[in-house]
Formats: sequence, structure tokens, C-alpha cells
Amino acid sequence: MGEGEDPNVLMETPLPRASLGQFRTPKASLGDIDADIAARLISAAADVALVIDQGGAIRDVAVSGELAAEDFQAWIGRQFIDTVTVESRAKVEELLREAEQGSPPRWRQVNHPSTRSGPDIPVRYSALASGRKGRIILLGRDLGAMAALQQRLVEAQLSMEREYSRLRHAETRYRLLFHLASEAVLIVDAASNRITEANPAAGRILGKASQATVGGAVFDLFDAESAQTVQAILSKARASGRSDGERAHLAKGGAAVEVAASMFRQENGPLFLVRISTLGGATDRMEARRAEERLSKLVGDLPDGFVVTGLDRRILTANQAFLDLAQVGGSEQATGEPLDRWLGRSSADFNVLVANLKEHGAVRNFPTVLRGQFGSLEDVEVTAVSATQGEQPCLGFVLRPQGRRPTPEPRSTRQLPRSIEQLTELIGRVPLKDLVRDTTDVIERLCIEAALELTGDNRASAAQMLGLSRQSLYVKLRRYGLASAEAAEEAEG
Repeated sequence: MGEGEDPNVLMETPLPRASLGQFRTPKASLGDIDADIAARLISAAADVALVIDQGGAIRDVAVSGELAAEDFQAWIGRQFIDTVTVESRAKVEELLREAEQGSPPRWRQVNHPSTRSGPDIPVRYSALASGRKGRIILLGRDLGAMAALQQRLVEAQLSMEREYSRLRHAETRYRLLFHLASEAVLIVDAASNRITEANPAAGRILGKASQATVGGAVFDLFDAESAQTVQAILSKARASGRSDGERAHLAKGGAAVEVAASMFRQENGPLFLVRISTLGGATDRMEARRAEERLSKLVGDLPDGFVVTGLDRRILTANQAFLDLAQVGGSEQATGEPLDRWLGRSSADFNVLVANLKEHGAVRNFPTVLRGQFGSLEDVEVTAVSATQGEQPCLGFVLRPQGRRPTPEPRSTRQLPRSIEQLTELIGRVPLKDLVRDTTDVIERLCIEAALELTGDNRASAAQMLGLSRQSLYVKLRRYGLASAEAAEEAEG
């Protein structure tokens, strides 16, 4: 041994090449480290360090980092296997067994229940036998941050899958609309003006399979003059986002069509959505508009009054005949006004009309009165219909003045029981007050019967039409023998 040489270095055999990951001469390098320094080194190297005795109980604990918030000191004296979750118990048994046998240390992840009622705490442990009384040192690394990252990764993946599913369903719906559209729809690359997609309707309208259309220039579908028109359409769509339909002719003497375009962007750049429809469809729509205009003109020229109201009974439109009957100067003065401002002997009369209209859907020859703006009265018959379907439910009324028709037969054949001559014969025999009372009773009864007939035996509407309370009407019905037994009981109740 030479002078000045360390005997520990000479006595210690170097580790083999396969163990270069470990210290080559640990006794010489670390032999003078005492327990305090070793404890600090272990605490610094691990997030949690545990000293386990031969029976598996925890004898000491060192915690650092975020795990310091957990009450791991309460583990001292407990079995280490009791501090982990159920699924980790087998890993703990294997970890301690390998340490007792002196096997090379391996890292194993176990989970501890949180002492703060939070999620489980994942810790990765490695076990080393200390060589003193069978004690084992466990070095643990907190995997909480990694677990949180993994959870966020899983949530992000699930979110991406949901978004992908939503986009896939949306694409399926739009693909279905794309293929079912009756118009030819072309997707055109804005940079090259070449067709990238075409729906089946394009093959029917353009006279070729839609697959054969893809890849060609959109201008090749039209004759020379129309190609310039289509180029102008695309230029307008490029500038303003869309272009209205214009007339064009297909190539090789093809049919006349209407071409419109819109611009949109995708990942690869701007694209045009070009719609091509035959002019037959446009002609049909134009003819439908013309038929609607003719019908509107015919209704406007009807000699009978015609009014359309909303369900709130306010006038939406009225023809000139109604304006003349109502003595209104223009349609602007009638639009938005309630129809019962002019129609009906009273509000009860109009309410009866609308109630029957809503119940049956139509009313024919309903007799009533039209009151003019300046006090004139016109007897009219109303035929009405209810149109509750469609975007704007409405009610339609046709008002026919009775003076323009033959005089209808009387609604009732009831006559006064006494003529003027009979009343004259009673003068001097019967006191005047008795004669007046009898005559008044007859007239009152006839009026009540007429009101019941007009309202379809609706007692409430008849009472409102006569200006009586419902109770008073029942009293008079019972007085003249017009009330049924049920109505009499109702009036008494």
C-alpha cells in the first residue's frame, strides 16, 4: 500500500460494467455520511419517504412538495398496506417482498385515499432494504400532476370525439341535402374555376353524369356568350359574397337555365357554390305569382264586401265594396281596426258570429247590420270561413247587402195575438194600464224568442244582445213558459 492511499478504496471491488447506473465505490464515497445527512438526502430525493419495520408498520414519514398538505404523519404506527386503496394492496405486498429478498428495486404505482376527502393520491414507490433489523425504506414520487395531465388529456380526447361526431352528423345531413336538392349544385374552386363536387341533379340538368362533371372548368358547361355571364356572376359573388340568378344557356345548344352563386371558405381556400336550375321552375313560380295577383284583383273587384282579419278580429285587408259600405275613405283607415267597429247590431251579435265560426269553421247567411262611419245602417248577410292552418291564421268574411237580393221569407211566422181592431174593441172595457201591460208582455216575449233564435238558443249571448243580465233573462223565460226545467233550476240556484 502506498503512502497516502485510502485503504477503503483499495479494499472495495469496483462494480461490474452492467451496473454503471450505480455508484462504483459507495463505501469510499459515502462512507462518512451520518443518519441526519442521509435523512435529508432521502427527503430531498423523494416527495414522500417511509420507513417500514419488519412487520410492515410505518415507523417514520418525510413529506415534501404538494403532498405536505396531506396528513401523512398520521400514518405512523399503521400498517403500510392499510394506507392504500384496495386495488393497490397486492402491489404493496409484492413491493415489500422483493425488498426483503434483496431483489433489484422496481418502481410501482399505488394509490392512497386522500385525507381531505378528495380524489385518490397516486404515488410511485421504490423499496430498499436498509439492512438494520429488517427495515425497508420506501421512496415515493407524487404522480398527482401527471394524473391531472392524463385526466385533461382524456377529457380533451373525449371532447374531440364528441366534436368529431357532431361534425360527422352535420356533414351527413348536409350531404343528404346536397344529394336530394332538385337544383344542380356545383362546388367550384375559386382559384382555378374547376368543379370539385357535383350533386346527382347536376347530371340530370347538364346531361352528363355528375362524376364526369367533376374536374372540368365550370365555364365549359355553357356556350361562349353564357360563359362570360357566368364569369360575371362569379366575380360578383367574389366581391359581395353572393350573386342573384341570371339567365344562361348550356353548351352545345343546351336548354336555358338560371345560374346563381355564393362564396364560402374552407381550409383549402375560397370556394363557390353554384346553383343551376331550369327556367321551368322559375316560370312555374312566376305563373303562381301571376295567378295570385289575378285572384287578388278579382276579390278586390267583388260587388260584395270582403274582409280578412286575424284571430284577434282586426282587419288585415278589405276590398273596395266593404270600404264603400263602411263609408271609409281608404284601406289604410280600416287596416288594423277591429271589424266589430262596423259589423254587428251589438258586440254580442258579432261575438255570436265569431263563436259559431270558430266552432264550425264556416258560417252561412248570418243576418246582421253594417254600421257606416257616418251613421248609415245596412242590413247584410255574412258568410264567413276560418283558416287556422298556415303561417298566418285568419278569418274571412263576405258581406252581402240584403237590398240586392229578393226579400227572404220571415224567420218566424209568429204574429201578435191581437190586431189593431181587436185592441180598439177593448178600449173602454179594459183599463189602459192593463191593455199596455198585455201588449208589452207580448212584444217582450217575441223579442226574447227572436234573440234565442238568432243566437242558436245561447242564453248568455241572448241576454247580452237584449241588454239583460243572465238572471233577469231566466226570470222572464220562466215567466213566459220558455225555460226548460233545467234552466229554471239553474236560475233558482
